Amino acid sequence: MIKVSKLNKEEFYINPSLIETVEKTPDTVITLINNKKYIVSDTVDEVMNGIKEYYREVGMIPPQVVYKSYDFDGEERDKKKK
Repeated sequence: MIKVSKLNKEEFYINPSLIETVEKTPDTVITLINNKKYIVSDTVDEVMNGIKEYYREVGMIPPQVVYKSYDFDGEERDKKKK
């Protein structure tokens, strides 16, 4: 579990395995896989560092952010239209 704080500074814990997205809007909004949302006072970087630390502690590799798209055969797609 990672510790985060509500806007009123009340602390609570979230299971990082259930986090789907973390976004800044301008407050940090954590959306879980069940679509429940939490607005927290922690920054996106603080939440992400907590997630990475959690996975390190339990001996797992954190989910990776994917920036490139690949076809099903594993080849990188050309993002330019010809």
